[in-house]
Amino acid sequence: MFLGMARVSAQSTTTASVIRPNLTDTAAVIRVVFRTTQGSFEAELYRRAAPATVENFLRYVSGGYYTGGFIHRTVKKNNQPDKPDSIKIEAVQGTVGSLYAQYALPPIELETTAQSGLQHLDGTLSMARDEPNTAQYEFFICIGNQPQLNFGGKRNPDGQGFAAFGRVTKGMEIVRKIHQSPAAGQALTPPVLIISVTRK
Repeated sequence: MFLGMARVSAQSTTTASVIRPNLTDTAAVIRVVFRTTQGSFEAELYRRAAPATVENFLRYVSGGYYTGGFIHRTVKKNNQPDKPDSIKIEAVQGTVGSLYAQYALPPIELETTAQSGLQHLDGTLSMARDEPNTAQYEFFICIGNQPQLNFGGKRNPDGQGFAAFGRVTKGMEIVRKIHQSPAAGQALTPPVLIISVTRK
């Protein structure tokens, strides 16, 4: 699952699952805590703005999928292709534990920023994907404002952008420390272990 490397057009043939809201859980803003070997940080998830994306992420959280996962990728200005038409961004990307990946839930429909009204700002939590409607469990966190990741942005050739659904509200210094950790290209060496992601 990539962050801005889609290789197909916006007319995707991928069949995405339709996420139904959890009628017994009506909180508009959900707070989650990420515990990693580099420290902890907290985020808010905006259910009213991006209901399907938040519900999907919470299913992975409640299922313990992120326990033993990793923040494995750091995207910096100096580790991306240096081409005249390249759109450079900055972010870190995380994933589930390797034992859980084989039990991944079906991909979800892309909730664009044009639909949600959310933007890719400093600390925004968003879903990584290949083509539209392929996001499952890979997430990323923006370092600085990243408008080219919004709907209509040029980071992804299909112009659909990525599904923002939350934002880090505490501990952003931990995310920045991870972003600056040693890496081979964009692969963190070693990747940062996710101890747990839980609701607060």
